[in-house]
Amino acid sequence: MRRELRVKADQKILESIGNTALVQIRNSVPTDCGNIFAKLEWQNPTGSMKDRMALGVISRAEADGRLRPGDTVIEYTGGSTGASLALVCAAKGYKIHVVSSKAFSREKLDHMVAYGAQLTLVPYDGKGITKQLILDMVEAARKLALEPHTFWSNQLTNTDSIAGYFPLGEEIWSQTGGKIDAFVHSVGTAASLSGVATVLKRRDPKIRMIAVEPGESAVLSGGQPGAHDIEGIGIGYAPPLWDASLVDEVMSVSTAEAKSMARSLAQKDGIFAGTSSGGNVVAAIRVAKRLGTDAKVVTLMVDSGLKYLSTDLYRSETIK
Repeated sequence: MRRELRVKADQKILESIGNTALVQIRNSVPTDCGNIFAKLEWQNPTGSMKDRMALGVISRAEADGRLRPGDTVIEYTGGSTGASLALVCAAKGYKIHVVSSKAFSREKLDHMVAYGAQLTLVPYDGKGITKQLILDMVEAARKLALEPHTFWSNQLTNTDSIAGYFPLGEEIWSQTGGKIDAFVHSVGTAASLSGVATVLKRRDPKIRMIAVEPGESAVLSGGQPGAHDIEGIGIGYAPPLWDASLVDEVMSVSTAEAKSMARSLAQKDGIFAGTSSGGNVVAAIRVAKRLGTDAKVVTLMVDSGLKYLSTDLYRSETIK
């Protein structure tokens, strides 16, 4: 049957954020566990869920006067948040200055610049994503924010980013018809997990919330910080927006496990996502096995695999 395509002729780019598809993962999931569903957050304009928080943070700062015409937005980021903020700034007419590092994929860095962002890179020792690297990025952004006519969005402490994910929680509730047993998601700033958990727990307190962190830096589980290679999560300490009261359990997933699952999702399910998305599915399978074959577990495909083509996640050694 031919599907009618309806186009809203006056729709603006920022109105395309959200309302992403929810699909079932089948071929990468063993038969002895419950059903796992994933929100395809790469359907947002920059290919990442971070578009949601960027729109929320900038819109709320405009509304209360913290961000004014002519100001420059300042942020530290591993890439996806920077691209998302740069998108929103481009659409709204603001300049943006981003602090990042070569620890993160070249695609992410180029993506920010493509939207017009000015980029400052802190020194990187090649040893992976560490607590010190994150702290260096934060400090560099703090210094930039001392300049006049700047707005530091400061994603690790900005509660507006949590509210930016409330619609994501409502979408999950609606798309599952309220039939959801658990939500599984990785922790970077903790804003997305907190935003979704706030909505779903309000809808049904029995829904289990599972946080995911890198096995090499399992600080939320009481472990020591360490270097890992799961971009976007695991900052080496409990993020300021972390709310343990919303979470029922914390699971750790190694970089190797997360990358292996990301590749499996691409090759077996046609789901092309990043490393943290692979980690989400590894943890979701553990939860779904425990809950039984009738369970419904939801997780997120945080961003597109297109952001990682230059990394060892997808870079092909057969192409010379």
